[in-house]
Amino acid sequence: MRLLVIEDDRVIANFIAKGLREAGFAVDVSGDGEEGRTFIEAYTYDLIILDLMLPKVDGLTLVEGLRCQGNNTPVLILSAKRSVDDRVKGLQQGGDDYLTKPFSFSELLARVQVLIRRTQSSGTGGEKELTKLVLGEITADLLRREVKRSGKIIELQSKEFSLLEYFMRRPDQVLSKTQILEKIWDYQFDPQTNVVDVLIFRLRTKLDKDFEKKYIHTIRGVGYVFRSN
Repeated sequence: MRLLVIEDDRVIANFIAKGLREAGFAVDVSGDGEEGRTFIEAYTYDLIILDLMLPKVDGLTLVEGLRCQGNNTPVLILSAKRSVDDRVKGLQQGGDDYLTKPFSFSELLARVQVLIRRTQSSGTGGEKELTKLVLGEITADLLRREVKRSGKIIELQSKEFSLLEYFMRRPDQVLSKTQILEKIWDYQFDPQTNVVDVLIFRLRTKLDKDFEKKYIHTIRGVGYVFRSN
C-alpha cells in the first residue's frame, strides 16, 4: 500500500516515513501543500497523512479541495492545534481522523491501519479491503501478516508480503516493473533499478521453489503475472 505524508517539519516527516516503511508501506513525502497536491494528482494513494500548518497551501484548504473534487482517499490530520474546535473543524472540512502532536508512532500506525480497513471495507477506497486473501493453495492473513501455502507457513519480509498482496489482489493481470515500483516503493526509485527483479526472485524462492505448481510467471519484455490456475 502506498501512503503520502505531507509535513513541512522534515524531522517529523522522516520519522513517520521511516516507521511506515518498516511496517511495509510505500511512502512518499512532501514538504508543502502545493507539492502535496501535485503528488495526489500524479499518484493513487491508500491514505494521506496531512499536517495543517503547511507552506503555500494549508492543510484544511488542501483536504477541502480533495473532497470537492470527489477524492475520497482517507486523510489522517496531524496538528499541534489541540482544541476541540480545531479538531472539529479538521473533521468537518474532510479529515477522517485527527491526531495531535506530539504523538507516539504506535498510535499513528494503529490509526492508519484502522482508517485503511474502515474506508476500503466500506467501498470508498480504491480496493475492497479483506482481512484474508485466499488464492488456490495460498492464504495471506493481512492482519497477522502471515502467509501459508498448503497449510505450511511461509516467512516473508515486509516488502515480500506487500508484493504478494499486490499480486493476489490482481490475479492473472500482467504487472509491469513500473507498476510494482510505484505500488511497493516510493517515487524516488530509479525505474532502471533491479530491485523488482530481486524482490520477485526472493518471493519466488520462498513461495514456489518447493512446490510443483508455480504461481509467479515472467512475461518477457512486459512484466510479471500471478496465475490463479
